[in-house]
Amino acid sequence: MINLINVVKNYGTDEACTHALRGVNLTIEEGSFTALMGPSGSGKSTLLNIIGGMDRLTSGQYIFRGQDISALSNPEIERFRKENVAFIFQNYALMNQYSVYENVEMPLIARKIRNRKEVIMNCLREVGIQELADKPVNRISGGERQRAAIARAIATNAPLLLADEPTGSLDRSAGAEILELFEQLHRSGKTILMITHDEEIAARAERIVRIRNGVIVD
Repeated sequence: MINLINVVKNYGTDEACTHALRGVNLTIEEGSFTALMGPSGSGKSTLLNIIGGMDRLTSGQYIFRGQDISALSNPEIERFRKENVAFIFQNYALMNQYSVYENVEMPLIARKIRNRKEVIMNCLREVGIQELADKPVNRISGGERQRAAIARAIATNAPLLLADEPTGSLDRSAGAEILELFEQLHRSGKTILMITHDEEIAARAERIVRIRNGVIVD
């Protein structure tokens, strides 16, 4: 599904250049569940953002299902992201003033998807919070917020799920429930790439990739 070839990402000018990625080569198979680990500043989030089309590489190639994403224009990158990628963040990235239902509906409105109510309720049911549909996000627990964020991600039916420390703000019990949801999504055919600092959480994935100083080391 994903093939990164000698990917380099630099920030800043020659005089004050930060080398975030230093020639990353990585293949991620369709339908796999991969954990990405590394110390702070190692390039994990930069790599995730490039794969998700949120950032552009400096040099190298990013191939997604045979298409050279690194050669696309900005409007084409935006279309790629909308059609293929869903993000799940540590801080949930939900709109607190809206209900759970309204948060899941937002990406569907952007994509002009019809029959939204059926799609939304099916997704809320899949993550086990259908009874919270009308609740404001700021009145539910952290674990419930992350479930809402996962429902929003899967509502678009994107084939690639990118998760940045999805259990980082949760207690152990809630985190375990979220990982069970990830395993369920993986079994349904989703490709998942998850950043984590926790070895125990990473062990739930099929594969662990380690990055340090902008280079894949294991």
